[in-house]
Amino acid sequence: MTPSDDLAYLPLIELAERIRARALSPVEAAEAMLARIAALDSGLHAYATVTAERARIRAREAEAEIAAGRYRGPLHGVPIAVKDLCFTRGVATAAGMAIHKDFVPPLDATVVTRLELAGAVLLGKLQMTEGAFSEHHPSITPPVNPWHPDYWTGVSSSGSGVATAAGLCYGSLGSDTGGSIRFPSTSCGITGLKPTWGRVSRHSVFPLADSLDHVGPMARSAADCAAILGVIAGADPHDPTALIDPVPDYVGGLGGGVRGLRIGLDRALLESVVEPEVSSVLLRALDVLAAAGAQIVDIRLPDLAGMAAMWTRACAAETAMAHKSTYPARAAEYGPALKALIDLGRGLSAPDYAEIQSERDRFKGRLRQVFAGVDVVALPALPTAPMTIERRAELRRDPATASTVLLFTAPFDFSGSPTITLPGGFAASGLPVGFQLIGRHLDEATLLRAGHVFQQATDWHRRRPPI
Repeated sequence: MTPSDDLAYLPLIELAERIRARALSPVEAAEAMLARIAALDSGLHAYATVTAERARIRAREAEAEIAAGRYRGPLHGVPIAVKDLCFTRGVATAAGMAIHKDFVPPLDATVVTRLELAGAVLLGKLQMTEGAFSEHHPSITPPVNPWHPDYWTGVSSSGSGVATAAGLCYGSLGSDTGGSIRFPSTSCGITGLKPTWGRVSRHSVFPLADSLDHVGPMARSAADCAAILGVIAGADPHDPTALIDPVPDYVGGLGGGVRGLRIGLDRALLESVVEPEVSSVLLRALDVLAAAGAQIVDIRLPDLAGMAAMWTRACAAETAMAHKSTYPARAAEYGPALKALIDLGRGLSAPDYAEIQSERDRFKGRLRQVFAGVDVVALPALPTAPMTIERRAELRRDPATASTVLLFTAPFDFSGSPTITLPGGFAASGLPVGFQLIGRHLDEATLLRAGHVFQQATDWHRRRPPI
């Protein structure tokens, strides 16, 4: 253990209360976190850029404001970090891409602006896969899973998952297009909230696929995610796709309990495609929620496998659009995975894309019918037990299994549904296993409340990796 372990693993909400009460200063918190990053990140590679001086300036400002009685809320003085596709004025934003390694934006993404207006202390930019797709650029050293270096960290918010799990920030921002908040959350043993599409602005966030991209919080508990989401959610005049619906008090609603909550479970799906170590975690989690008053309801979900198989083509078409200014003009500078995706997208016809959108609309309609009878749906985050990096590579090489990883994630990016991923146990390998709850559009509050109930009754989210 490093000397700063106990401070580093404080829940964000508890750290915020200590800062508010002036039992701990933002400067002390920031310096402790910067020292921990300096000590550990050379082996974990979670950060693309550490903004130490910016963090120190913001921490001193927060300390002075709080001392003067100008407390801004639960992120005031709290050290956080953001995925390196969020624009940061004056700080390089590479989006995991070699061609953008020297790009310094002239403005902040809306989510960064909102974090700093809330008084958060930005520690830096977190490493990610190239362009937020499936693999890191060959020039980048991928982040290392703090539970075991041979195991997959999840993509593409790999740095966010590693930094949050390793106590190198108190919370982070990730993005999810096919599973990239949920994969690192389950792989690294943290909590991740993928909001409803449009709940959080994507202004000045580098896109992978516009109609599939979601930006959301990754932290060590549902309560901590609630605090972050409450700051970054809401309408944005710079992003016409951002929803205008009012933002609830997510933290204030955590204590509502789950009595009477209807949780849908597709048992046939669970038994047919999910590995036993994973299904047992989900079933034990549902036992916990049932003991707290939730009702488990048998359901049949629409065709997830068909949607997961279709996702790559849909993503490819939109990724080709996002990269049209640099591809194919600079194709030689792209890594093989992102290059292949864009080539696929450029080869799709208009009828191909129209067919995908028609199937997507049908899936969304069938999912709405499911939610007429339940409040949330429970699923694994991944159908497989924690994967070594080698096994993950094998799955990618086999067309018959390539979409297996996306089975429980990509369909809910197609639908734009909110999801929360929670740590629920460990596999025989010693690696964490998570599960997810999926909600109705704009019902993040229910997901956070259910997650909080589960985490009040269990301690999986408090387990620390052996670093």
